[in-house]
Amino acid sequence: MLIRTARPDDLPSLLKLSAKLPGGMTSMPFDKKTWEKKLALVVESLRGLERKDSESVYLLVLEDPETGNIVGTAGIVAGVGLTRPFYNYKLSKESKYSESLDIRVNSNLLNLVNNFTGETELISLFLMPEYRKNNIGQFLSRCRYLFMSDFPDRFSDIVFAEIRGWLNENEKSPFWQNLGEKFFNLPFARADFISAVNGSQFISDLMPRFPVYLELLDQEAVDVVGKSHKDSIAARKLLEHEGFSYQGTVDIFDAGPVMECERANIASIKNARTASISSLISQQSDNEATLCIVSNRKLTDYRLILAKVSHSNGEEVSILEKDASVLGVSVGAQIQILELR
Repeated sequence: MLIRTARPDDLPSLLKLSAKLPGGMTSMPFDKKTWEKKLALVVESLRGLERKDSESVYLLVLEDPETGNIVGTAGIVAGVGLTRPFYNYKLSKESKYSESLDIRVNSNLLNLVNNFTGETELISLFLMPEYRKNNIGQFLSRCRYLFMSDFPDRFSDIVFAEIRGWLNENEKSPFWQNLGEKFFNLPFARADFISAVNGSQFISDLMPRFPVYLELLDQEAVDVVGKSHKDSIAARKLLEHEGFSYQGTVDIFDAGPVMECERANIASIKNARTASISSLISQQSDNEATLCIVSNRKLTDYRLILAKVSHSNGEEVSILEKDASVLGVSVGAQIQILELR
């Protein structure tokens, strides 16, 4: 399996993949114009120097070498909210005391914030169900951390990911029904799609700026604040394994949890290391090699594979000739390696 950066000619395959996605993945809408813009932005992001004033996007795709089909995606937005506002709700507490009545009232508030402006977001993690085996899911999820490790100057010190929020048995969001729908008069899926395709200006226009008291919402809405969708529990566990945690920030539509971590503390980034290829070999013994995620560290033709790596010494490794060919590297090249768990 090969992971590489997305190209404009991937458009038909990505549209086909979008058609199979579950609802709630707003970064991959089934919309041709949106994908055209995103792929053009990926090309521009890879071509230019690192920029702090625009939302650079890097999209990695998993390609099945036998069929040539794209079967998975994983993306990174270098800094959100730089060209259009990026909103979340942040939980806080308020305590009031009446001395005359000797009563204390504690309240839970949702505050509309832009706290992640300029921060790096992980997006678009999806793998076709039939490929969720043989370490492929781990390969796809962790490839983003190698990319950030290879090109750290392009990303912020804080990295976050929004987890899809809880939906009931009718695929309705109790949180949206009790809050957002009252101000937008739109079904959840439609509002989510508009946000993905047209941006978040309508949120600025219509969403109340004052804090929302959870005590005023129905209990079914309160219960799902910060709760992951059943299909996103595995993704949340992967993030937690990397060091991400939920700090009380949620999505404004479905109240799904936002997971965050300092980039330097992400486990895969801490464990990745750079090595030089000392030799290319035609075969290797399983006893002498370790299965790793390997990147070629070339921004303009970025590639990653799962490969057996033989360690010559601390800073030099040997890999198979066929793996070097896929990566486009030769003896003396610098590669990044990360052992599988």
